[in-house]
Amino acid sequence: MPATDFKQNPSSSGSAVRRPHILLVDEATTDREHYRQLLHDNGFEVWACSNYDDGARCLDSKQFDGIVVDQGSPAFEGRRVLEHSVTIDRCLPVIVITRYHDMGCYLEAMQLGAVDYLEKPLTAQAIIWVLKTHLPSANLAA
Repeated sequence: MPATDFKQNPSSSGSAVRRPHILLVDEATTDREHYRQLLHDNGFEVWACSNYDDGARCLDSKQFDGIVVDQGSPAFEGRRVLEHSVTIDRCLPVIVITRYHDMGCYLEAMQLGAVDYLEKPLTAQAIIWVLKTHLPSANLAA
């Protein structure tokens, strides 16, 4: 996968605690980088993909503790990642985030197995709280 399409934050070399692994998929560069840095700064190891096909393929090569995927447009392109995650691990928490809140997409995401559907922009406290709720074994700073 090209480096521009798939980015991982470097691990803290002296850390004895395993950081929860999160797949972040968002085509919007500014949003992707913002949430990647926010999650990393709050104790997550983040793999960021810039498109939904790469995000779905990434699920085949790495084990994740959770997924944060942008809905995309009202056509719900993020569905590809959500549907693929369910085939790999039905219990893997997937959080759908969006700038285009749509009741149809919300209902579809929840029926497909998403654990939450959140409207951007998200505060650090909001996204961290949701992840802590769905990743109770995560050792994260308060």
